[in-house]
This record gives sequence, structure tokens and C-alpha cells, in this order.
Amino acid sequence: MPTARQALLDAALRALDDGPWRTVRMIDVATLAGVSRQTLYNEFGTKGGLAGALLRRAADGYLAGVDRALTAPAPDRPAAVALWTVRAARQDALVKALLTGHWAEGLPRPDRRPGSRGRTGGRPPLAPGELLTLVRDRMAAVSPEGTAGRCEIALRLALSCVIVPVPGDDATDSRALHLVREASRTAGAGQAGAGRTGLSGPSRTAGGRSPR
Repeated sequence: MPTARQALLDAALRALDDGPWRTVRMIDVATLAGVSRQTLYNEFGTKGGLAGALLRRAADGYLAGVDRALTAPAPDRPAAVALWTVRAARQDALVKALLTGHWAEGLPRPDRRPGSRGRTGGRPPLAPGELLTLVRDRMAAVSPEGTAGRCEIALRLALSCVIVPVPGDDATDSRALHLVREASRTAGAGQAGAGRTGLSGPSRTAGGRSPR
């Protein structure tokens, strides 16, 4: 049975399906969850706190999928993570926004102003560069035969497929997976020492610049 917090987060997502975040009311979320408005405020404090919790849950779900993908056979781990990244971003607009830094109209956005953590509670959502660096380092840590450069190439190709989907590849992602496998195996070997430079900050990720 879900906790009140889980029920409220699920209710907030249902409310978001019905309209943009700016029109979502706290009382409506509480009603959908079957709890009192006071319970909602006790859990999240403000609507900004609820938004931050939604984004953190989306990021945690994506990272849990990364960890599952990293149980694939060693040579296929970068490609498995890349494929999960493409699929997770397609299935969840919040994951896509967290990975790319491009926020579709109507989505809740992270509050990164000074002091926002104190108002909303919990850890602030990671910026795109921080999230991708975390994933890259997880990939490199469990794939000693690979390199951080190869892992980064796989992630960058996955993000390119998120931003500009491969035509006709919505069902199986076979073409996207082929691109990631080929590029990460060939180019990754030649950039083994370059992997620590490209994901150092959100501006490089959001701007789409390749590592030097």
C-alpha cells in the first residue's frame, strides 16, 4: 500500500496530465490522493516543494534504470544505458527535461535559487551536467574494460537521439542502439583519455558542445 507521500506524488502526476503545472492546485492534489490538504503541506511544505519532490523521484527512477542496465554483459553496458536513457526520456517528460535542460511548456521546474532547499526540503534536483556526470562515472566504475570517454560518447549519442529522435525507431530503438554501439566501440577507444572533460557542467550538456 503506498504511503501518503507516494500517493500525493502519484496524484500530482495525474493532475499534471490534465493541465499545465501552473494550474495544478494543492487542494486538488490532496483530493486526488485521498488525504487532507494539511497532510500535503506537512509532506512538501509548498507547491515548489511538491515540484522538487516530483523531479527528484523522476531522477531517482532514471538512475535505478541505469543501475539495472549496468547488469548487462560487460561489453554491452554503455549501449544498454544509452538505450534506457532514450526510452526513459521518451516515456517521461520530466526525465527528458532533467537530462537535456529543455523544459516543455507546463512542466514543473527545479528551484535552484539560494535558500530554495530550505523551503522545499530534501536535496535539490541535479542539473543536466551533474546528472550525466553521475551516470557516466557509474558506467565507467563497473566497466573496467571501457573508459570514461567511451561511456560519455554513448551518453551523448543517446541524448542526441532524445533531442532529435531517429525516424521510424519509436518501437524498437534498433537504429539508435546500432548507432550507439558502433560509435562508442570505435570512437571510444580513440578517446580513452578524454572522458573527464566533457560533462563538467550543465552549460556544456544543455548547449550540446562536444568535449574538446
